[in-house]
Amino acid sequence: MVGVNEISRLGARLHALTHVFDPPLGAGNGPSFVVKDLIDVAGIPTGGGGVVPVDPNPVRHAACVQSLLDAGWQAVAKTHTVELAYGGWGTNRAVGAPWNPWDAQVHRIPGGSSSGSAVSVAAGLCDLGLGTDTGGSIRMPASACGIVGLKPGRGLVPLDGVHDLAPSLDTVGTLARSVDVAARGLEIIARGGSRGGFSASSAMALETRGWAVAALSLESLGAVDADVAVAYVEAIEQLRGAGVSVRFVTSPRPLEDYFAPNGILISGEGWRIRGAHIEANRAVMDPWVVKRFEIGRDISDADLAAAQARRQADQAEFHAWLGGFRATVSPTTPMGAPPIDEVEEQGSAFSRFTRAANYLDLPAASLPCGLSSDGVPMGFQIMANPADETSMVALAATYERVSGWNDRRPDLSGFAT
Repeated sequence: MVGVNEISRLGARLHALTHVFDPPLGAGNGPSFVVKDLIDVAGIPTGGGGVVPVDPNPVRHAACVQSLLDAGWQAVAKTHTVELAYGGWGTNRAVGAPWNPWDAQVHRIPGGSSSGSAVSVAAGLCDLGLGTDTGGSIRMPASACGIVGLKPGRGLVPLDGVHDLAPSLDTVGTLARSVDVAARGLEIIARGGSRGGFSASSAMALETRGWAVAALSLESLGAVDADVAVAYVEAIEQLRGAGVSVRFVTSPRPLEDYFAPNGILISGEGWRIRGAHIEANRAVMDPWVVKRFEIGRDISDADLAAAQARRQADQAEFHAWLGGFRATVSPTTPMGAPPIDEVEEQGSAFSRFTRAANYLDLPAASLPCGLSSDGVPMGFQIMANPADETSMVALAATYERVSGWNDRRPDLSGFAT
């Protein structure tokens, strides 16, 4: 395990960490993990990415943290997040944004909102990162930082001690450099969930040869950077080479059709939970986060009920179509990580392909699938059928074995000073 001094030094240079545990938390000597600062660690303020914490003194660890500690893992730090988890780029104008470790010269987005956890994993500060995902907040930073991100379906992982963004969408998952570590972490944090757990070893051992997988056509995905398109097609060919039966298809609706409905739920539910906090602290908050939440102020209870009814209909339609396949695949994001000063905060283009999994309640993974011409990572997304994390992990492991991208690491020499 990386020493506390190195974690502190590099974590500070990357602006990834909010608190380093010296010594690490936990009585075991197992793998190390970091905790997104929207998840409680007893006695440590849960900052939620802001100046004013969402809980200044949690009395107990979140269930997912406690499960890892009980399994002998060691918590080494808490990590920066987009304020209140509402943003996909990874920007934070309240307390600063982490630095994507793949470029020491240009401050590029780390992806959000689990930005610091992804940066910590990619930089080798820990074995596993805990993140939350409401519209892609595990998968987008995994894609941007060149690591694995696993988002389970709802109910697998208990949310006790995890601060809400949108309760009908929120999930907790894992980030790691390999599918194996991410899956083993997911198995542990699933203990106590409402769905009876998950076996990483069973999923990793599955033979996926002959499985039918739906690849969403580039035409149905809309605008995608050329580098992403090339990497996506290559990833499909690699899966085919591993014996998976992948064919290009058109889904009932483009993934982007679920973007706005997901946003209504986030802002509407989010304002009801965080409105009082925002009204009291807006002067010291990220102004773009405030703007996103304020959209929810004008969403009525009737609007939310209508959005949930539409969601149920959309889920029924998509689930029926996806039931003919073990999973569907797409790029994780339509582009690589841009410089942070080029981000258009008015939109959320980075989450165009990720929000669907939350809205439709599908387990989803992001795997590294290449580097763009700018030298930054790109991600390959796998979305499985409802509650089928096993197939998601099995396909992720198959792709990892043939892709060759999980062995790539960022050059950290530029962060030496």
